[in-house]
Amino acid sequence: MEFLSPGFLWALLALAIPVIIHLFYFRRFKKVYFTNVRFLKEVKEETSARRKLRNFLVLLARLLALAFLVFAFAQPFIRQDADIKKGEKRVSIFIDNSFSMSALSEDVPLVEKAKQRAREIVEAYQPEDRFQILTNDFEGRHQFMVSREDALNFIDEVKVSPSVKKMSQILERQLQAINRSENAQNAENKNSYIISDFQRNVTDFGSFRDSTLDVNLIPLQSVQEQNISLDSAWFDAPVQMINQTNTLVIQLKNYSSQDAENIRLSLRHEGQTKPIGTLSIPAGATVTDTINMTIQRTGWHEAELNITDYPVQFDDKYYFTFNVDEEINILVINETNANKYLNASFEGINYFKITNQSSQNINYSSFPDYNLIVLNGLNSVSTGLSSELNQYVFNGGNVLTFPGANANLDSYRSYLSTFPANELQAFEKQERKVSNINTEEFIFKDVFENANSNIRLPVTQGNFGLTRYASRKEEPILRYRDGSIFIAKYARGQGHLYLATSPLDSEYNDLVRNGDIFIPMLYKMAISTAKESKIAYTIGQDELIEADNRVTSAELVYKMKGRAEEFIPEQRIIGQKVLLGINGQIKEAGFYDLFLDAEQNLAKYGFNFNRQESELGYYNPTDLADLNTSFSIIDNTAAASLTPIIGERSQGIPLWRWCVILALIFLGIEALLLRFWRV
Repeated sequence: MEFLSPGFLWALLALAIPVIIHLFYFRRFKKVYFTNVRFLKEVKEETSARRKLRNFLVLLARLLALAFLVFAFAQPFIRQDADIKKGEKRVSIFIDNSFSMSALSEDVPLVEKAKQRAREIVEAYQPEDRFQILTNDFEGRHQFMVSREDALNFIDEVKVSPSVKKMSQILERQLQAINRSENAQNAENKNSYIISDFQRNVTDFGSFRDSTLDVNLIPLQSVQEQNISLDSAWFDAPVQMINQTNTLVIQLKNYSSQDAENIRLSLRHEGQTKPIGTLSIPAGATVTDTINMTIQRTGWHEAELNITDYPVQFDDKYYFTFNVDEEINILVINETNANKYLNASFEGINYFKITNQSSQNINYSSFPDYNLIVLNGLNSVSTGLSSELNQYVFNGGNVLTFPGANANLDSYRSYLSTFPANELQAFEKQERKVSNINTEEFIFKDVFENANSNIRLPVTQGNFGLTRYASRKEEPILRYRDGSIFIAKYARGQGHLYLATSPLDSEYNDLVRNGDIFIPMLYKMAISTAKESKIAYTIGQDELIEADNRVTSAELVYKMKGRAEEFIPEQRIIGQKVLLGINGQIKEAGFYDLFLDAEQNLAKYGFNFNRQESELGYYNPTDLADLNTSFSIIDNTAAASLTPIIGERSQGIPLWRWCVILALIFLGIEALLLRFWRV
């Protein structure tokens, strides 16, 4: 047996008090008057013996009562296997409040069971000990040690949160809080408790090593490990068009070991909820499906996908936004006259707006306003135009180049090398027929129902040769029978350069008369982009958003507003773009508006909860013990209380309660002896 507070044992000197009382009180003589002395000797001997026995028992009861009272203050305990730490303790308790903790444990969510366990841990320690209550939110008020009463209040306030932290981050934060507290130099008093379901994708504390911190893991497990996640969605085309069928691709995953049947899917758009149908997802499988959306207006749109799944529901909704431009702007830069076929191709649909400019009078500042720039028959490309086009493509624009028959090869070589693209060689007046269409590439993907059908392919009467540098990463769009290139594609930054090896002039090229090829090619080039069209963002992961810059005054500041909050993001303007830093200011999934003036929205963004915890794979107690052998695993049943378990681990088997009980018992014995034992 050992004592937590052995200093109180000095109070055992007080045992001399009952002895002194015994010596000076019970030996006082009393004068008794009587007349009959017949049995005096016999009575005197009997009374003296009984008095001595009673007095001895009273003294013994007093001594034992006082001794056990002193022992109770000294807090005796019996040492167990765990090391017993004496003195005031620093205890950090992490309550996993991530979305996976909303799964059920019997009849309550795991987070409620975790809060119950945290209360039991706090109650197992002494009132003078100090505590830290930590969650995935890493709130400022949770970074300090508090009293037991405050700790219990913090526990009551814990709620499920979208935040997710790695276990290594949790341990580091606990150690920092303990080391900042008073008397932190006492390394024997550092205790960490982690209450979690210990998902495999966030449990990474295997490399943590700090002998000054005693880490205790308390694993909790749900009754069922089943979850269906609506992982992501994206449009098949990078640009959405009005009054056209726009294909939305969705991806779902079944994280359970059982097949999921009749998963209902719905789409909410323009204030209406439309049932899409039901899906069946095999166990552990990922499936994709498509939804055809017909968009009937321009501007920004908000849409929400929903599935039915229980009990983990944070990943059952997917918010996304998209913008439909009022028109697609095309700029054609001509050497001489405009090409009537090119004009007619775009003028057939009001959605496209074409502008013609002469190569001698180009407005470079207007380039960002166009989706596609066509160079039609230029004999040379100036250094200034080359530089502007290169920057335009890098920022997401598309350039289609038809060189003139009398093109200056040196000028074009300088222009094309900046992308870089393969360079033009000598012009040859020779008939060539196109024999291959790259239907795997975006430009002609899904254009033809049957690519092998009788499609009339272009024929050219003259074309330039093209170098074949593999490093230029050329992607053929149309190819001649001899394997040479008619039209090639080159990616640059967020945009594309499309290069034709034959002039657009009908004297050398009948592409303009081939509507099956020419019209869809122009349309798809105008809406193509090298950067994936982002329609949704992830909370905590996408912390930087790019938007078009609309600031015209230094006094204007971008703001973002959700359903219940408004904040000012970090902002950095770079040319025509502005980078907005979220920095953890978005906590709830939903739609957020970007604006300078509260009356006019500039953009809309859909933010979704991180799907990191959708996979309900956990470490069991045995696995946790293998991850780090220096950690203690407290594997208890659902009904057992942690208070006695923690008490025995931190203090051994406490005996102070028994000492108090025994002290009261002996005080009672003393009272009974004095009251009922007459001598």
